[in-house]
Amino acid sequence: MKKILRNMLLAACLFSLPLSASAAAKDEAKDVNNLKWWQKTVVYEAYPNSFLDTVGNGIGDLNGITAKLDYLQKLGVGAIWLTPIYTSPMGDNGYDVADYCAINPLYGTMDDMENLIKEADKRGIKIVMDLVVNHTSEESQWFKESSSDKDSEFSDWYIWRDAAPDGKEPNNWGSIFGGSAWTWSEKRQQYYLHTFAPFQPDLNWENPKVRKAIYDVANFWLDKGVGGFRIDAVPYIKKPASFANGTIDKATGFAPIHNETANTPGILDYLHEFKQEVEEGKDIFTVGEANGVAADQLHQWVGKNGVFDMIFEFSHVNVKFADGEVWHKTKAWKLTELKQAIAASQANTASDGWYPIFFENHDQPRSVNNFLHEGADTVQGAKALGMLLMTLRGTPFLYQGEELGMSNVSWTSIKDFNDLSTHNQYKLALDNGHGHEGAIKIMQKHSRDNARTPMQWNTEAQAGFTTGKPWLAVNDNYMLVNAEAEAADPGSVLSWYHKLHALRKANPVLIAGDYQELLADNEAIFAYTRNDENTQAIVLINFTGDTVSYPKELVTDAKLLLSSCDGTKRGKLRPYEAVCWTKNISRRS
Repeated sequence: MKKILRNMLLAACLFSLPLSASAAAKDEAKDVNNLKWWQKTVVYEAYPNSFLDTVGNGIGDLNGITAKLDYLQKLGVGAIWLTPIYTSPMGDNGYDVADYCAINPLYGTMDDMENLIKEADKRGIKIVMDLVVNHTSEESQWFKESSSDKDSEFSDWYIWRDAAPDGKEPNNWGSIFGGSAWTWSEKRQQYYLHTFAPFQPDLNWENPKVRKAIYDVANFWLDKGVGGFRIDAVPYIKKPASFANGTIDKATGFAPIHNETANTPGILDYLHEFKQEVEEGKDIFTVGEANGVAADQLHQWVGKNGVFDMIFEFSHVNVKFADGEVWHKTKAWKLTELKQAIAASQANTASDGWYPIFFENHDQPRSVNNFLHEGADTVQGAKALGMLLMTLRGTPFLYQGEELGMSNVSWTSIKDFNDLSTHNQYKLALDNGHGHEGAIKIMQKHSRDNARTPMQWNTEAQAGFTTGKPWLAVNDNYMLVNAEAEAADPGSVLSWYHKLHALRKANPVLIAGDYQELLADNEAIFAYTRNDENTQAIVLINFTGDTVSYPKELVTDAKLLLSSCDGTKRGKLRPYEAVCWTKNISRRS
């Protein structure tokens, strides 16, 4: 308690001190009118396979997204990030690209894509493409040419190595999806490198022709009118000069390729070139998927001298893992660990940079299962997480179904799961002695398929997602959790997200204000303020199933803006209650 009071006194002192010239300039930057469009909006990630099927083949399509633009506009969405919709054999649900400049017929046509861009623009929504730059599909014409002939003009577009003297792989690196990171090509009589699956050969970014081809792809889509890019698996594009053996992980028998190649020195040189050739002078945004970038390195990646506008780093979603993203190696984690991870990212983008806030995506389990205690009230818990998502400093990235409080699956057979990574993790769990039941429980908790089940629109067959057989089974709870029912229920998670959108829109401090953590050592409450020159918003979120107390002084003279529970009392938070207060502050120079 003494530490809490000291923090409160410090905060009070901060707000009573005169502002320096630099601080005054910083406050001037907190004017929401000075921010770019993508800093003021909400980005919605749509997973096309599972969003809405308009033709009855069981697979979502581009016209399904167009059909729901009004739904997304009402939600406050200003940009839609599409996971890959390019031509692909779909070995990894589109992340194995065969042709970057053509639409996968499963999703529709280029006319459908152009119509989506046009209709979205009418509603003030930009379409954002998922740019897969580390690898292609083995079905890409580039790879076919490269693998067929060492003298081809595409010969060094990929990473080829001779066999070791004993005829085996060039080194002991293991791929992220399991097994060796090298696959033998009979045609070429060499091994090629793949960070992920064997059908996803890595591009050779050392080759300037490869880099130019990627830039040309990006500019092709910018000419179509898209509003930016999410850049996939970007830390792996630069490989080390030496392909020496690494330290073997006993569980897999290989040296994890992530440890050998992620964020290799020199990668930022490539990305500055990407920025110059693709981004500069255009009113778009870029967000890199940069697993492994530490918070204290963020300034190299984002901001004035960075390479992207934002990056996804994963420290806060990986607090549960004891050893990388190996699903059977989890540990008990505390709320303070989550807070520390988020606070570090907030601090390192505070003066120069911007943060993409997320708790779900197509590679993560559902947040109500990932961040709440087992047995938690998932409706109240989803509201608590929604408050955090929508009031931290940065651009909220909302994943489809998150606004409904969609949850993990309860499938009991590995055959029910589609995801390649899930099958590899299941085998790994079996190899480490978990048995079928134990391994399935791990998949139920961590599988990427948890986020990929079809969107739950209504109580009709297949949740209104399709009139056919869905490519992946619908979650069993769709009769209770669906958009139609929640739209009619003022107490639903969807209705709560509409309130959160209105809250952000009416209170610019929640968009442009700075972030200051409160109650840092509290294991029950996530608390912070957002501050501009005249206004302070105080956010308090209970992450437990118990009623908890906090110092009333935190909200002295404050007005309640929004609470997830009726009858909110100062100094008390009911189970999973989330509240936002506001008050005027004086920060005169």
